[in-house]
Amino acid sequence: MGKCQVTLGRFQEKKRFLSDIFTTIVDLKYCRFLFVFMMCYIVTWVIFSIIFFFDAWIRDDINHIGDPEWKPCIENVDNFISALLFSVESQRTIGYGSRIVMADCTEGVILLMAQSIVGSMIDALMVGCMFVKISRLKKRARTLIFSKKCVVSHRDEKLCLMFRIGDLQDSHMVDAKIRAKLIKSRQTKEGEFIPLEQSELNLGYDTGEDRLFLVEPQIICHVINDHSPFWEMTAELLKREQFEIIMILEGIVEASGMTCQARNSYIEDEILWGYRFEPCMTLQKGAFRVDYNRFEKTFEVLTPVASAKEMYELKEMEHQDQSTLSLYWDHLLLS
Repeated sequence: MGKCQVTLGRFQEKKRFLSDIFTTIVDLKYCRFLFVFMMCYIVTWVIFSIIFFFDAWIRDDINHIGDPEWKPCIENVDNFISALLFSVESQRTIGYGSRIVMADCTEGVILLMAQSIVGSMIDALMVGCMFVKISRLKKRARTLIFSKKCVVSHRDEKLCLMFRIGDLQDSHMVDAKIRAKLIKSRQTKEGEFIPLEQSELNLGYDTGEDRLFLVEPQIICHVINDHSPFWEMTAELLKREQFEIIMILEGIVEASGMTCQARNSYIEDEILWGYRFEPCMTLQKGAFRVDYNRFEKTFEVLTPVASAKEMYELKEMEHQDQSTLSLYWDHLLLS
């Protein structure tokens, strides 16, 4: 389904993730993200409550509760729970009024200022992360569908690898672009093994056919020519190979103006040699109607099982034979 199956392990320098703490928090799963969200506030409340309670204990305010002649630093802070309540009230600007910092307590004013600054920084970070995580367009990508199978057949006398994509939403993708990567391990001539080597599949980059306007389901075509990694691959060899084709569709969502990406993948068992997609659009009452029940349907067509290279060489030989026969016939007529 286009999901990455590569797991990162034995990474020693964990501090690199802290250098980009914003992205690290946003990429967390929702359960972990909510846990970090809550702990950022709870930890700061507890830390400052400990400091407030410790200050009240040092100043001996706890032993003078209810003494009208004693001037405490923080009024009505007589235990840790009351210090915790004062910390929450100060950072969240609740202010019930029963616990306040007295004007002649310098350290209390400084602590209150420090907690206000730290609270503002946490609010900015957490609210920003929450907004970015909620506004991510992963749900929009679910309405961009790919065919479950790839097909290989001739189109315009060229052997092509084809798949179908469609958009289920009424709001269309703006400036949509499609690209494909072939992931395959190989061994070089020097004996070096390259795992998961990536090679580009041309989907019409030179002609602009990779830029799509998804008002209806479209069949994306990769022409198998001498620049294609499937140039020498036959139908039998295709079944024995181990590879994966990653399809990446990117575009701007018309409703929000944000970039969305949808991915899908095909392995060797999901490629049908000698098949073609059935049409899924009909003209009814002056308008086109898309039948998504036919989106996945294919039908078999006559396609040679030879590779594109072998077909090309066979055509070249036939062309040379025809040229030779034509020259021989012209020579007979002239003689």
